[in-house]
Amino acid sequence: MTHPFLDLAPLTAARFAAIERRVAGLLATGQDVVIMQGEALLPLEGCIRGGARPGSTALNVVTGPYGQTFGNWLRDCGAEVVDLAVPFHTAVTAEQVAQALAEHPETDFVSLVHAEAATGNTNPVAEIGEVVRAHGALFMVDAVASVGAEPLLVDAWGVDLCVVGAQKAMGGPAGVSAVSVSERAWERMAANPRAPRQSYLSLLDWKARWIDGGRRALPHAPAQLEMLALDACLDRIETDGLDAVMARHASAAAATRAGATALGGGLGPYVHDARDAAPVATTLRVPADLDATALVGRALAADSSLPLIAGGGALAKEMIRVNHYGVHASRDAVLSSLAALGEVLDGAGRRTDIDAAREAVAETWPNN
Repeated sequence: MTHPFLDLAPLTAARFAAIERRVAGLLATGQDVVIMQGEALLPLEGCIRGGARPGSTALNVVTGPYGQTFGNWLRDCGAEVVDLAVPFHTAVTAEQVAQALAEHPETDFVSLVHAEAATGNTNPVAEIGEVVRAHGALFMVDAVASVGAEPLLVDAWGVDLCVVGAQKAMGGPAGVSAVSVSERAWERMAANPRAPRQSYLSLLDWKARWIDGGRRALPHAPAQLEMLALDACLDRIETDGLDAVMARHASAAAATRAGATALGGGLGPYVHDARDAAPVATTLRVPADLDATALVGRALAADSSLPLIAGGGALAKEMIRVNHYGVHASRDAVLSSLAALGEVLDGAGRRTDIDAAREAVAETWPNN
C-alpha cells in the first residue's frame, strides 16, 4: 500500500537549489542562500560560531531571550561581548547602536533579532544596518519571526548573515531553516580557525560541498517532507502576494492591540509604543494580582486551538502572548482570542467589555 507522505521520489539537488532561489527572492538578496536541515537554532548557532572567535568584539543587542542566547554563544566562542540591552517592552534604536559602536570601535560583529516574538517587539533593522555598515562590522540578523510579517530587505539593509525559519509568519514547517551569507561573511568564516568544519553546524561545509560544487550533489539526504512543505508555503505566499501577507499580519497586530485595550479587565499592551510592536505577535500584560499562565491555561482548556501562550521564564506570570502569525493572522483568530481572554478575566473577577473589544477590532480591521 502506497502512502503519499512516505512513498516519495527522492528530492533532487535541482529541486533543492530551486527552493533556495525562491527563498533568496523572498529575502530580496543576491547572496548565497543555504537551506539547513533543522530548526532555525541550527543556522543561528552556526553563524555565530563561524563568525566569532577569540579576539573578536561582538555587540550583541538584547531585546528578548534570543539575544541573551546569542550572547552566551558568543562568549563560548571566546569573543569579547558587549551586550546592548534595552527593556523588553521597547525596541533598540539606531542611535543606541551607533553610540555603543563609538564606545567600542574594535567591534567587528553585531548580532540582532529583528522581531522578538517572545516579547512582542521589533527592531529597526534598516536604520541599524546603515550604522553597522558605516562602522564596518559583520551584521547578523535573526529574522525567523519577521520574515513574511514585515519588510526584510537583506541586501538593501546590509545584512551579512540573515537567518529565517518558515514556522511563524510564513505558515510553513519548523524542521528546516535558511540563512543568507554575504561574501565577506564567507571570508570571515574561512579565516576563522575555530569555525565549525565537518560538523552539522558548519556553513563552510555547505559552501565547499554544495555551493562551490555548483549545487549538483547534496552533502546529505534532505528532510524531504519539510522541504516539500517549505516549497508549498512559498507557493502560497507568492499566490497571495508578499505585500498582502504582510498586510494581514500588520492588521492582526493593530487589531489585537486595539481590541485588548478596549477589552479592559486590567489587560494592556506589554510593548508600550505601537511602532515598536511586532506584527507577528502581540504581548499583553496582565494585572499584577493575576497569573498569566493560569489564565492562558483556562482559555486553552475551553478551546485548545487558540493562538495563546503565556510568557516564558520570568515573564510567565505577567505576560500573555497572542501569536497571530501564519494561519492565525486572521480577524477570526484575533476576535476568538480576545473573547477567550475576556471570559477568563471575567471569571477571575475582572470586568471586561467584549463588545467594546469587537468594535475596536472592527474599526481597526474592517471586513473587506
